[in-house]
Amino acid sequence: MHASSMCISCILSKQEKLIRPFEDEAKKSQYLHQVLEILYRDGQTRQAPYLAAQIDRLYNDFWGNVEDYAPQKQKYNQLLLGLEKDISQMIYSAEDPVKECIKYVCAANYIDFSAVENVNEDTLKKLLAKTAYETVPADEYAAFQADLGRAASLAYLTDNCGEIVLDKLFIKCMKESFPHLEITVILRGENVINDATLSDAQEVGLTDLVPCIGNGSGAPGTILEELSPRAKQVLLNADLVISKGQGNFESLYGEGLNPYYLFLCKCELFVHRFGLKQFEAVFKKEERINMKHSFVS
Repeated sequence: MHASSMCISCILSKQEKLIRPFEDEAKKSQYLHQVLEILYRDGQTRQAPYLAAQIDRLYNDFWGNVEDYAPQKQKYNQLLLGLEKDISQMIYSAEDPVKECIKYVCAANYIDFSAVENVNEDTLKKLLAKTAYETVPADEYAAFQADLGRAASLAYLTDNCGEIVLDKLFIKCMKESFPHLEITVILRGENVINDATLSDAQEVGLTDLVPCIGNGSGAPGTILEELSPRAKQVLLNADLVISKGQGNFESLYGEGLNPYYLFLCKCELFVHRFGLKQFEAVFKKEERINMKHSFVS
């Protein structure tokens, strides 16, 4: 999926805000002109996560390392680990724990320091509490269950820190309901914003549940040509793919994998694409996506 005009505008605006505190106006102008070069050269043919990765490298060359999100990542990993027991009890008290998990993993996709301007605990807890009043589309879930029953292997693409605690619960429930299913989790290969890496998976205990691998890339998405050979093999050979988050949607949509996408519509672009309100959720397989009618209501 090529970057939209809204995405290009957002990327440029964020870069200007990021460098605003610096005093060297000549250097800032030079930097933004090179950002514009990347957007002009690749903006009509490449995905937004690809553009973001190229601009991160440029930023490092100009200004040094980008912001270190390690403290925020640990904070939200530990916050969700602290909530895990209570959420697990609610999931397992539901009539269908797998279905209940879908609502929770979508709600936790809120923890996105790229798409959400001010991530905070209060909003996250409100979104998690709202899941009790939400439903999963019956037809989509029936198709999902059928696909899980037929598949022998599943590749699970994660998105953010904290959120992966609930990914762990979701994967645990799927393994219990579909014990034949071999699940492999694919995480970011390098630190990028607050996206989950292998170290986050280890911190929350996900590596104790299923095989977990990094994807070999520092892009905030899943760009097929940038994946390590192992990650690409796992992804392309999987019978079924679950793709979490907006960045994975932007980089995988139209690439022929036909995943199930799960995420919250957080930014204005996604709200516009899907005709939803901010922080409403999408759960849909790519082949059935209608940009105006794909949501958990």
